[in-house]
Formats: sequence, C-alpha cells, structure tokens
Amino acid sequence: MDRVAGKVAIVTGAASGMGQADAILLAAQGATVVLADLNESAGQAVVKEIGKDAIFMRLDVSDEENWKQVIAATLETFGRLDILVNNAGIIALGSIVDTTLESWRLINSVNSDGVFLGCKHAIPAMTASGGGSIINMSSVAAIHGQSFVAAYTASKGAVRALTKNIAMYCKEQKNGIRCNSIHPDGVKTPMVVKVATGKETATQADIDALSAFGNMCDPEDIANLVLFLASEESRFINGAEMLIDNAATITPPVGI
Repeated sequence: MDRVAGKVAIVTGAASGMGQADAILLAAQGATVVLADLNESAGQAVVKEIGKDAIFMRLDVSDEENWKQVIAATLETFGRLDILVNNAGIIALGSIVDTTLESWRLINSVNSDGVFLGCKHAIPAMTASGGGSIINMSSVAAIHGQSFVAAYTASKGAVRALTKNIAMYCKEQKNGIRCNSIHPDGVKTPMVVKVATGKETATQADIDALSAFGNMCDPEDIANLVLFLASEESRFINGAEMLIDNAATITPPVGI
C-alpha cells in the first residue's frame, strides 16, 4: 500500500478503460488523481467511486490552451505535479490506402499531438515539484506495425520515439523526471471492443469474448505497470518501452 503516497497525478482518458483502471489503482496506492477526459458524466462517476482523493477536469488533449488550464488548475489545487499518464487515445480501421487525410489528422491530433502537449507543459510543473514520472501509452503497433490501422500505427510510433527524446532531455537537464512508454497488444476496453465487434455499445459478453485472443489483457494489467513506473520502485527506469503483449512481438525462428 501507499506506493505513490503524497504524489499528484494527471491521467488522461480516465473516464473509462485503461485510464479508469490507472486512476483507481493510483488513488488506492496513495496518490491524488486528476481524472482528465472529455466525458464528464463518466469521469465524475469514476471520481465518485474513488472518493476524496480524486477530481475530474475536462480535457481535450489536442487543445494546447486546455492543457495549460488543467495543469495550472492542478498546481493551484494541489501545489504540485508528480505523475502524468498520457493514456487518451483513439483508433480507426484503415490501411495506408484506405485512410483519409481527415482520419489521419484526427487520430494523430489525439494520439501524437496530445502526448506532445501533455509532456511539453507537464515538464516545467514537474521540475518545480522536484521531479516525476511521465508514462506514455503506445502500442505494439509502434514496434512491428499493423497494416489495418495505418494512422494509429504512425501515431503510436511517434509516441515511442518522443518518449525516448524526453527521457534523454530530462536526463540532460537533471530535473528528476523519467519518461517511459507502455506497449500493449490488445486490452479489453470499450474502444477495442467497438473496433473489434463494430458495436457502439459492448456487452460484458462481447468483452469476455476477446479473451479468446491470447494477447488480450485486462485494463488492470496495464494499471499495475503504470503504478510501478509511477512509483519510486522504478527510479532507474527511463526511456524504456515496456511490452504487455504475451510475447506477440517475438518472431519465431524460420520453419517453426
């Protein structure tokens, strides 16, 4: 218990899925959590579930002014920022030929620009707080590519590279900030179920059916790693890409 006691965290996309699991676990382990999302009703429901150690702030991660507002409000309310979990993301099916420029720009504005803006504006706040941990949600798509999600793959590749850039920058600045990326294969979240099934609203049976795929984990599996990277237990881990993929990215030898 209390692995992140006294720390203040911002978790984006915290109203559901992985972000919700991250926020709940960080709060359970002692952090004060700002749940940032566009879905206020769902976000407030998670805040109510967590209790006194959480608040909701509306955030469009692609909007720089909104980022400035959320970070300023976090500092004004809690006096510090120690953890940033850049979890918010969107996905749409489409090969490089099928993907429209509009879809490309939308997906990258959230998945790539959103991470850039969060890191850019969180680093000064974390520096003033004495350091911290930035955790960027990427994907196995950034490592081995996925032909059916061209824009998503590119956006997560940008997150992977930017994470290493930030890790080196912060090390050179000696500001006490670490930055790491997490690379799941598949996670049983509403967004993934929607893409996999084509249903706007998924049932628990739809979510459970994803377990048939060997590389599908639960949001809590991601949250456990987020907690580790947010805590001082990982104090010497910086610029790493952490796989949660059940060996999906390991290519078997030829002939096997």
